Amino acid sequence: MASFDNKTMVLCLWLAINFLSTVSSELPRFEHPIRGDQRLKFLVIGDWGRNGAFNQSEVAFQMGRIGEELDIDFVVSTGDNFYDNGLKGEHDPAFIDSFTNIYTAKSLQKQWYTVLGNHDYRGDALAQLSPALRKIDNRWLCLRSFVLNAEIAELFFVDTSPFVKDYFTIPNEHTYDWRGVTPIKIYTENVLKELESALRESTAKWKIVVGHHAIRSVGHHGDTEELVERLLPILRANDVDLYMNGHDHCLEQIGDNQSPIQYLTSGAGSKAWRGDLKGLNRKDLKFFYDGQGFMSVQMTPSDVEIVFYDVFGIVLHKWTMSKQLHDLHPIM
Repeated sequence: MASFDNKTMVLCLWLAINFLSTVSSELPRFEHPIRGDQRLKFLVIGDWGRNGAFNQSEVAFQMGRIGEELDIDFVVSTGDNFYDNGLKGEHDPAFIDSFTNIYTAKSLQKQWYTVLGNHDYRGDALAQLSPALRKIDNRWLCLRSFVLNAEIAELFFVDTSPFVKDYFTIPNEHTYDWRGVTPIKIYTENVLKELESALRESTAKWKIVVGHHAIRSVGHHGDTEELVERLLPILRANDVDLYMNGHDHCLEQIGDNQSPIQYLTSGAGSKAWRGDLKGLNRKDLKFFYDGQGFMSVQMTPSDVEIVFYDVFGIVLHKWTMSKQLHDLHPIM
């Protein structure tokens, strides 16, 4: 019988873990208890990690100010956490330079719930998922897909990059770290199956899905057709209220013409002002801002308020929804 050396055993173990990660039957779950007044408050930011450049530091300062004003519970990151090509490894100084040393306000010393973006996959994607980063900064929690139970709301984080066909075309000008997500067809099918099951079983007052790529957008990248085809039917069938994303470096809100879903883009954490827009005459477009900023969310069991801020912390747009009546109440 052939014997195995240590390197072979390690490789076999890694392959086994990799395989199991593609066939797991349930999304990881985390609990975030909310305050006694049954209010949930958090900020949403995306596409930010540039060592403070491109106004990242200025946006971070205003996040700290608004975070203190609202007394937020946590922060959601919609991906593209480190530019241009993710992290090089667990000890890449970019983690401290673009995260720890930028979001220094006391109000932002809360848990950050994070997904990967396509730029993160261009580096060492496993590094961002590593528990080693939590030892450097315990705010950091990044997984491919997971569920956050915040009592009155459940947030379902989805790894959207593996759905986008363009990233797999050959030749491709970029290389991507697909360790842990291959074979892609099985991986994406399992993500959708696990998400559908979690949404169906959820009893939360509000259901929020978070991904990096937009389902609907009038920004630089526009709609992500793979998500329109494969993810959107699941959201519509399971009474999802909000879909939050980054990817386009802008702030926007678009309604859905077949359900109450609102598509909310918060991908303006640093470099923005692209100027190439698609479909500004879209009748379901409620708000668009081609510049830097972030978003806040305040929820009770019956109401949600979304607020978009620019790089100066000025309120650009407010919107509320009542759960009982599904009435939309824009606030000018």
